[in-house]
Amino acid sequence: MVCYGLIDRVALITGANNPQGIGAATALAFAREGARVALVYKKVPRPFDPAKTDKNGPDRYYAANAGDADIVAAKLREMYAEHLVLQRDIADEEAVKEIYWLVTERFGRVDILVNNAAVDEESGLDTIEKIPGQVIDDTFAVNVRGSLLMMREFIRRRGDYGRIINVSTDAAQIFAGQITYGASKAALEALTRSVALEAAPYGVTVNCVAPGPTQTGWIDEALEKAVRPLIPMGKLLQPEDIAETILFLASEQARMLTGQVIKVSGGHAL
Repeated sequence: MVCYGLIDRVALITGANNPQGIGAATALAFAREGARVALVYKKVPRPFDPAKTDKNGPDRYYAANAGDADIVAAKLREMYAEHLVLQRDIADEEAVKEIYWLVTERFGRVDILVNNAAVDEESGLDTIEKIPGQVIDDTFAVNVRGSLLMMREFIRRRGDYGRIINVSTDAAQIFAGQITYGASKAALEALTRSVALEAAPYGVTVNCVAPGPTQTGWIDEALEKAVRPLIPMGKLLQPEDIAETILFLASEQARMLTGQVIKVSGGHAL
């Protein structure tokens, strides 16, 4: 087993209520390495058909993101992992301050921030002809403003160990059909590089992971059949693939790696 030197480190992970999601996989990976984990999530209510949540597809994905983090928390309890679960909106400046206060009160500090929380619009409205102003506002509120607020508070409260890992998407630079989502992630990548330079004198590294098509419960059989030929390695990414990269970036081994955007995509969107 790889030892990342994360025993007793405190990892704060946003967007962690989907049991099949990257946030959940990351939390379990940190717990496996002996870290203490704080999970932050916000319920995103969207219509779904409960009869269709037994298999991968939009209904399963929407149901997961509209729910709480009970399943993830139960898995952490099974691992005897120290953990804290908070339902908060990271786009709210006061909520961000409260998150850090509560995590610090429980664990004494925050060593690692994983900015995984994101919102997107999958109903065909995120195009230049159809996009409503509210979709623009909601997307940037979480993906950019919220992530930036979380980074700012982390730097303000920094200790003697600091790792920030942002989660983008491999198609951030060109994402037709999801233009606001893609643009928000491109902004997050730009923030990664800028904050990395400002945080470097404090010994804090700031990096970004850009996943390719990852099975978080959204991709049904038809979509997988269409997407798989576009991935040179021939298969969908799994949340664990992303989590393992995040672990490395959070580790002591990655101490001199900062300001990077790493595509974990099986060769997709290079």
